[in-house]
Amino acid sequence: MEQLEQILQYRFKNPVLLHQALTHSSVTGNEHRNYERLEFLGDRVLGMTMAHLLYKMFPNDREGVLAQRHVKLVCAEMVATVAKQLHLEQHIITKEPETAHGTNVLCDVCEAIIGAIYIDSNIEEAIAFVERHWRGMIDMDYGDRKDAKTQLQEKFHSMKQPSPVYELIEKSGSEHEPIFKVRVAFNDEIYAFGNGKNKKQAEQDAAAKLLEQMK
Repeated sequence: MEQLEQILQYRFKNPVLLHQALTHSSVTGNEHRNYERLEFLGDRVLGMTMAHLLYKMFPNDREGVLAQRHVKLVCAEMVATVAKQLHLEQHIITKEPETAHGTNVLCDVCEAIIGAIYIDSNIEEAIAFVERHWRGMIDMDYGDRKDAKTQLQEKFHSMKQPSPVYELIEKSGSEHEPIFKVRVAFNDEIYAFGNGKNKKQAEQDAAAKLLEQMK
């Protein structure tokens, strides 16, 4: 734990919180001992913290541009990337070792650590943690890049077509680690399926795949 605290650049006053943030539900279904409750809190703290940082760092950006930056910086893939940079997969406590390498689990544990830091100290420490470990990504120019759903909608409108409709096909996985499958089509002739941790991610994945097919 001391080695991990050095990587995190944060020392816990209550080390039990860090242990809980690293513990997967396969080890214990007790939500007061695994990371699920902390992940719920950390997800909200990350969203608020990132909004705070973007508002402060990009004073000239419009609301829409800030929103695009925010979506990309708090998505599961980005949070999992930060988790890998922190080598969290080496410290996650799980029944099956391969579970620790999944994008959803890495994302959840990283968010749980943010929640644990918030409880262990205060919002200022949580903001400092996010700024330290997301700084390189925050500085990247995400603002002018339109997400796949926006691009697909604009393409449909340019072709005098109604807005694309996204259909939820399937929800699988566990309650705490669901996988959503979504379908989107063009004229019922060209269609694509997308997968994601939530419906929004699945829709973005489906939109990106349909755009690629329509090229």
